[in-house]
Amino acid sequence: MPCFNFLHKNIYIHKDASNRDEVKETECTLDGTVDRHGNQAIRAQIGRWKPGIILLVNQGLATLAFFGIGVNLVLFLTRVLGQNNADAANNVSKWTGTMYLFSLLGAFLSDSYWGRYKTCAIFQAIFLLGLSLLSLLSYLFLLKPRECGDEQTPCDSHTSFHKALFYMSIYMVALGMGGYQPNIAIFGADQFDEQDIQEKKSKESYFSYYVLALNFGSLFSKTILGYFEDGGKWAFGFWASTGSASTGFLLFLVGTPYYRHFIPRGNPFSKFFNVFVAALSKQRARIVPQEGECFNEMDTKTYSKNGWRNIFHTRGLTFLDRATIITSLEDKNNVNGQKKLCTITQVEEVKCILRVIPIWLCTIFYSVVFAQMSSLFIEQGAAMNKTITHFHISPSTLSIFNILSVAAFIYIYRHVLNPLVTRLRNKGLTELERMGIGLIIAFLAMMAAGIVEIYRLKYATVNCNKCENPSSLSISWQIPQYMLIGGSEVFMGVARLEFFYGQAPEGLKCFGNALCLTSVALGNYLSSIIATIVMKISTRNGMPGWIPEDLNKGHLDRFYFLLSALITIDFGVYLFVAGSYRYVESEVLDLEKS
Repeated sequence: MPCFNFLHKNIYIHKDASNRDEVKETECTLDGTVDRHGNQAIRAQIGRWKPGIILLVNQGLATLAFFGIGVNLVLFLTRVLGQNNADAANNVSKWTGTMYLFSLLGAFLSDSYWGRYKTCAIFQAIFLLGLSLLSLLSYLFLLKPRECGDEQTPCDSHTSFHKALFYMSIYMVALGMGGYQPNIAIFGADQFDEQDIQEKKSKESYFSYYVLALNFGSLFSKTILGYFEDGGKWAFGFWASTGSASTGFLLFLVGTPYYRHFIPRGNPFSKFFNVFVAALSKQRARIVPQEGECFNEMDTKTYSKNGWRNIFHTRGLTFLDRATIITSLEDKNNVNGQKKLCTITQVEEVKCILRVIPIWLCTIFYSVVFAQMSSLFIEQGAAMNKTITHFHISPSTLSIFNILSVAAFIYIYRHVLNPLVTRLRNKGLTELERMGIGLIIAFLAMMAAGIVEIYRLKYATVNCNKCENPSSLSISWQIPQYMLIGGSEVFMGVARLEFFYGQAPEGLKCFGNALCLTSVALGNYLSSIIATIVMKISTRNGMPGWIPEDLNKGHLDRFYFLLSALITIDFGVYLFVAGSYRYVESEVLDLEKS
């Protein structure tokens, strides 16, 4: 079985094994992954579920640490730093948006130069330093007097220097988490060889467990840490987040000998630019209907030797195909050095990116709906009866039902729905089909929230001015909308990860995941824009508007139904875009024969 050293381009041949067990011990992966020394990965020695579980736990601990800061950051800004609600909300939005923008930086460095492992390690170190600085700064300078930061005890004023250190620390947290997050999911998927039947199935499972790890990490932050921080124990919450990040980082380093790696392929954007330049320089070149000698492409062996795969030519975006045409001025025997001549695979990689953009745009509106869970769902719950069997329930605590729903829907999909669909039509649901189901469930979630709001207003307390329970309707009626959001996350969130991972070119896997994260950021921004426009229109002629401070005077139900209508339109556009989408077809080994 040949194994290639991709760093030094040397080829090593393992000696023939005397029995089947020895063959398994020396069998190499088929996807081009290497070990930490640059030798092609041996399947039995590294990768698969051992490092996969390490990375899942690492992701869960990092998520716990991040949300330990982010979930109550707006309260910290108002109670400890003395900002008003509008300024605090604006600062949190900027911080969150910046974190998602940093994901593009992390993805670029990983795909182009550093690789997944190095990028994850560096940005985790930055993340940990930011958390440590924030915890130390809060304990020594910001929380004065020591018991301040709850609803009753105000904190002393702070110097400009201390505030500057505070903002530096939280933006270090944003930089670290932003650069780390798009890479860890892809690095985990790298541990499974897509050209091996069993490992391909494990890779599909990994994305589901990744979303589950995200949710369980945030669960602890939103419940336990959120409870302590809301009670003024900010230093404890921040130090707990630091401890969680430290444990996760140490675990990540412990797994170093067991990881599989893909070698970065250099700056992909310069290669994409070359495709456009080459295509434009051959505007008058004629494209023949059949693929023949006039198209430039390297053979499969050349690609596999470098750990890459050649992509088959597809119809559509034909103006880019001109970049592959060998003209009379170019020597076909020396075409690879020509700047104005690209291979079919290079052109198809550009087509991949252009084709996924419409799908990506359709997922942004799903993020608008998802954003309501951490904003309007909380406000709606705060305006309901928060007592259940003599226990006071915090509105944010209901997010536990979202997380339980994610776990339940993952089990139902993997063990019931997908096997049933496979039995009926000899194949499971595709990523695009699952994303469509996610949009439908998101629509149902908005309808459920709107119906609950109608009944909340029906049982609203008359003349309630900052009373404890503005409506007698129990907060437990919100549980279905949280669970529906969880179900939509399983279909849309997991399928979106798999889709962008599978359809992104070899050198842009992390960039594909970063697109998922930026759609979340854009969804939050779009949600804010829609709410602003709605309030501007609905407050004309002295009306309180749909989302006033006192929800009993507004019509939050109409806002939910508006989102339902908009996501219906988005679903219609998605059906058209997804129906015309062409999946990437690469030249790979026959898995059954492998």
